[in-house]
Amino acid sequence: MTVTIRVAGPGDFDAVGALSVAAYRRGGHFDDDGAAYARQLADAAGRARDAELLVAVDAAGAVCGTVMFVPPGTRYSELAGAREAEFRMLAVDPAAQGRGVGSALVRACLERATAAGYEAVVICVRDFAADVHRLYERLGFTRLPARDWSPVPGVALLAYRIALPAPARR
Repeated sequence: MTVTIRVAGPGDFDAVGALSVAAYRRGGHFDDDGAAYARQLADAAGRARDAELLVAVDAAGAVCGTVMFVPPGTRYSELAGAREAEFRMLAVDPAAQGRGVGSALVRACLERATAAGYEAVVICVRDFAADVHRLYERLGFTRLPARDWSPVPGVALLAYRIALPAPARR
C-alpha cells in the first residue's frame, strides 16, 4: 500500500483519535478498564500540542495510520535518554494492517530523528504484541531489557532501541 506521511492537522484529529482507539482495542491493549488510556489515544489534538503527530494517508487522502514522534524530556517521553528520541502510540487502521503502513510510519520517525541529530530511537511495546515485536526487529531494533518497565500493575512494556547513522556532514 502506498502512503504519504505528513504532520497531522486539525482536520485529521477525529480520524486519528478513532483509528488509534480502534487499533489498540483490536490489538488487546486495553478493555473497558483502559478507559483512561483510550481517552488519551482519542485526544489527537492534545497529543499534537505536545509531540509531532504524524499521519499516513492513502491515495484517496484517508488517514490509515498515525504515530507520535517524541523528543526526550517532553510530556510524552517515557523511555528516551540523552541523545535519544522515541515514538509512541503507533496505530494502523485495522483494515490497513499488514500492508506496510506501520513500517512507513516508523521509518518516518527514524528519518526525523536522524535529521535532528539523535543517536538512537527507543520505543516500548506490550509484552504480548508479538506481531509488533517482529515489525520492530525487522526494521533493525534490538531488545533493551534493562529498560523494560510497567506503568501500572499487569502491564509489562518491553524496550527496544535502534542506533542511528551519524547525520551527513555538510
